[in-house]
Amino acid sequence: MNLVLVRFRSNPCALSVLLLLGFLFVWSTDPLAAQNDAGHVQQVEGRLPVGETHAYLLRDMRAGDRITIAMRAVTGNLDPVVGVMDVSRPLGEVNAAYRAETMRLAAESENVTLDLKALRQRYFLAWDDDGGEGYAALLEYTIPAPGDYRIIAGASLSSLGRATAGNYELLVGLNASGATQPTGEPFLERELFSGEVATSVEEASGSLTAERPSNSLKLSDIEAGETLYVAVEPTSGNLIPTVILRDFGGKPIQAGNLTGQTSRTTLQHTFAERATAYTLEIRAAEGSDGTTTSGDYRAVIGLNAPDVLTGFATITGSGVLQTPTDVQVGIRIERISEVDSQGEDFTVLGSMRMDWIDTALAFSPDSCNCDIKLYTEKEFDRFLADTQSRWPDFVFFNQQGNRWVQSRAAAIWPDGRARYGESFTLTYQADFDFRKFPFDTQLFPIYLDLLLPADTYTVSDLPGFSGINPEHGEDEFIITDFTTTSETVTGRVTDLPVSRYSFTFEAPRHQDYYVLQVFVPILLIILISWFTFFLGDYGRRIEASAANTLLFIAFSFSLSDNYPRLGYITFLDAVMAVSFAFNTLVLLYNVYMKRMENEGRLERVARIDRFFDWAYPFLYLGLIGLVALWFFVIGA
Repeated sequence: MNLVLVRFRSNPCALSVLLLLGFLFVWSTDPLAAQNDAGHVQQVEGRLPVGETHAYLLRDMRAGDRITIAMRAVTGNLDPVVGVMDVSRPLGEVNAAYRAETMRLAAESENVTLDLKALRQRYFLAWDDDGGEGYAALLEYTIPAPGDYRIIAGASLSSLGRATAGNYELLVGLNASGATQPTGEPFLERELFSGEVATSVEEASGSLTAERPSNSLKLSDIEAGETLYVAVEPTSGNLIPTVILRDFGGKPIQAGNLTGQTSRTTLQHTFAERATAYTLEIRAAEGSDGTTTSGDYRAVIGLNAPDVLTGFATITGSGVLQTPTDVQVGIRIERISEVDSQGEDFTVLGSMRMDWIDTALAFSPDSCNCDIKLYTEKEFDRFLADTQSRWPDFVFFNQQGNRWVQSRAAAIWPDGRARYGESFTLTYQADFDFRKFPFDTQLFPIYLDLLLPADTYTVSDLPGFSGINPEHGEDEFIITDFTTTSETVTGRVTDLPVSRYSFTFEAPRHQDYYVLQVFVPILLIILISWFTFFLGDYGRRIEASAANTLLFIAFSFSLSDNYPRLGYITFLDAVMAVSFAFNTLVLLYNVYMKRMENEGRLERVARIDRFFDWAYPFLYLGLIGLVALWFFVIGA
């Protein structure tokens, strides 16, 4: 050996080759060192709900390794923050301690920003917030000593009430300065908090019939590695349930009890990748007689909860099923330009507003350097593009003709709050009931139907918005109050159930016009007819009665233009008919009395005349009273 060294010392080139070979041998026996020196970049994607933090482990780091961390928001209003810490304390313990101290700072600190910075410096070896483009985080760190290290990915200031959330992209480089694309073998390892895999259990119920033998339940997004458990059992009828798990395209992924061999069905499935827009279809199987079974069912659906299969799992955690987005709707009538009684419709100048929250619409303010995205009339197409046409589009169910939109605008806030508003002119169809006309009270309805199914959007009243302007301009009806309701109806375009918002108001008619223009003239005509009874000349009576009858006919024609063409009798029709009949009978009565007078039966004529002189008004009023009793009491 000494001889070999002497020879190499006498030959410097040979000695250099020997040292190089030795270094390569040692380097090749340390795979991680080879990997680190080669430069590697790993990309991780995930979703951070409000208040959640993700951790990743860096194993077997060497002193001098250079770590580059870049985190940016992909969806939502997430404001990323990243940090590097050692692993001397368990993740759950350090997370709880850090959150407790930030809450204390929020309650007690006079300068939260400076104190929070000092707190981060105590917990993290290095950290960054907004070091990249916009709100993105960018951090470079050199490993000081060999060992394991922890990367923390979270939302900036989430512990202080700034609720941001969304999907993120985490790009971590190991000795790879300037690299922006994933390369090499993965070297990050997700570190879970104790009990981080949450357990959620939810219960649903429904009915299956021969006409509707299946129900579809939308599932919330499910992360990779989570397990879905389903148990369905009948609660009434002869129902035999089956259950099918379908993906976003309707493709069956897994099924339970397809052949209908058991009265109860279960399903279990572990997701290898993130599941979005998956559904559970619960179907009624055929019975032994070949007919479709029917009845009510109870379904228990859970994530990471094996007890669901027994049917006795405790309802817990966040919902497994996707709940529809609540859309708050308000309608305000600014002016009623026309009420068409004959056409049974009314035209209004109104305004409406819809408020809703959709986390899919959330955005990071740094994406537009704005705290609100506002879309006016000319930019509405951009609103549809930004929302991918996913918004609570609507139609007025009882509209007549086009809806003339004077102006409209939409707005989206970073946290996913959205608002749409418009002012419009529109004619609405109404189903008036004129039986008590002109003492009728009419219902004026406005029905707003959402176009997307009720399992996607539902409506409720927007507090403080709906109303009727006191200066509405309608003079025929007395409009004071309104009601709003929400219900589920069958959609006009499809047979799917949709949510409906109803704005209705009942209004009685002003009576002054009808009293002065209708009932006073009728009363005068009847009085004229009655006053003829006190004339001694029956010839003059006949002339006056005939003229009065012609006057009544002309008056009746003058009113007919304002009457709707109906297939039933109104109260005013009955009053006019009784009045016309009485006028005609008075004419016939006077003719008859004149004839008896000509025949010389003067005593009989005088006796009959004395009776009807005072019986006539009471007979008329009594018959009008019976008509009113029928329309307003018996037939009401």
